[in-house]
Amino acid sequence: MYYYDNDTSGCDLGSAFSSGSMVLPVLYYLLFCLGLLGNVTVLWVLLRYIKLKSMTDVCLLNLALSDLMLAVSLPLWAHEPQNLASCRLMTGVYQLGFYSGNLFVTLMSMDRYLAIVHAVAAMRARTLRYGIIASIAIWFVAAVLATPQLIFASLEIEEDDPRCQPLYPEHMLQFWKMQQNFSENTVGLFVCLPIMIFCYVKILVVLSRSRNSNKAKAVKLIFIIVCVFVVCWVPYNVIVFLQTLQLFGIRDNCEASKTLYSSRCIAEIIALAHCCVNPVIYAFVGEKFRKSLGKVMTRCFCWSNQSRVAFSLRDTTEKETSNTPVKSDY
Repeated sequence: MYYYDNDTSGCDLGSAFSSGSMVLPVLYYLLFCLGLLGNVTVLWVLLRYIKLKSMTDVCLLNLALSDLMLAVSLPLWAHEPQNLASCRLMTGVYQLGFYSGNLFVTLMSMDRYLAIVHAVAAMRARTLRYGIIASIAIWFVAAVLATPQLIFASLEIEEDDPRCQPLYPEHMLQFWKMQQNFSENTVGLFVCLPIMIFCYVKILVVLSRSRNSNKAKAVKLIFIIVCVFVVCWVPYNVIVFLQTLQLFGIRDNCEASKTLYSSRCIAEIIALAHCCVNPVIYAFVGEKFRKSLGKVMTRCFCWSNQSRVAFSLRDTTEKETSNTPVKSDY
């Protein structure tokens, strides 16, 4: 993929994951189908039936949009681009989805924290207006973070094999490599994860003091949310951090580079799976969303049944008409 520099101190990393060359495209397409189905469903129900009435709705809408962008970019990564325009397009879409997805998951955590821990005081803050403002700010930050990789995206052709990868200025090569890794670690590991843990620990403290009958269910959901985020993103960010240490000359050898490259390929697939899981843990578990989705499914099912019944009755009527003897006047 775009993130990997295939030549480190004369070490060819292209062969480090050659055995998975056919596996990766299949996984990309699988994640694409699951992410497309889940996030399109969320967007459709939100815009068509629930409408945007609160900060939670706006957060959920933007999270689904961000995950959809990430999912849509995956088929592009399954096959190397043939021109610079397509290389920069898929790089920009992927990077924007990557950063915004992490930030919107964090915003969802903060929204739940305000709704439960500061329920009364946060009523004025959790409005549609502030949700839109926060979403615009996140998209702006994500666009700024994604811009360097978009600018330096380049199509390198080696032995008739085009590869979309960054082409940094020679005199600032080390700086831009570190900037990329530092940006990813800052967002995923040093900002989003601590904020999520803080918010959900505070929520658990409040829930432990309450006598709500759904307390056990809420605790289970929080546990799932945190565990899924940790399992999906922490391995990837740890590998990025280790690659950053390599830039400082720590264990900078060919074997270590190959191991990190292969590990990053696997960790990235796990991280991308998060865009498929988000619709389930953030939308489908919500009572309001489930009811709206249930109404949609009921209407579709009833419409389908009515169509079949109408078609059956029409077919029967036509058969009866055609089989009825007609008395001739002659």
